[in-house]
Amino acid sequence: MSNPVISKLLNLDIARFLMSGGFNTALTYGMYLGLLTFLPYQLSYTLSYVTGIVLAYLLNRFFVFKSHQGVKSAVMMPLIYLVQYLLSLLILWSWVEKLQLDSRLAPLAAIILTLPVTFLLSKFAFQKR
Repeated sequence: MSNPVISKLLNLDIARFLMSGGFNTALTYGMYLGLLTFLPYQLSYTLSYVTGIVLAYLLNRFFVFKSHQGVKSAVMMPLIYLVQYLLSLLILWSWVEKLQLDSRLAPLAAIILTLPVTFLLSKFAFQKR
């Protein structure tokens, strides 16, 4: 017997977006921490970020929005994450260089601060009108 609250939540794009984002974040953050042991934070973040883009496309396409707009979705996804990446690099730089905070936590701050922009742009890219 399924829980009606959980069923209702799974019908909301934002709930599925947050769940898939949590999964993607856990995976790519783990990758970032692993790479950080032998690479500088900028390169570690870039490599884990690119992996996250591919995973985000697949999750958005098949789980979150369960639709796409053909080539538009495929082309927009890298552009959306380019915007998020650039915002995130600014946040990372501010976090590590200006605020002198732990570089291991910087990607989490970047994710939290860029989440609303990413959701709105992803919704635009994937949902059919």
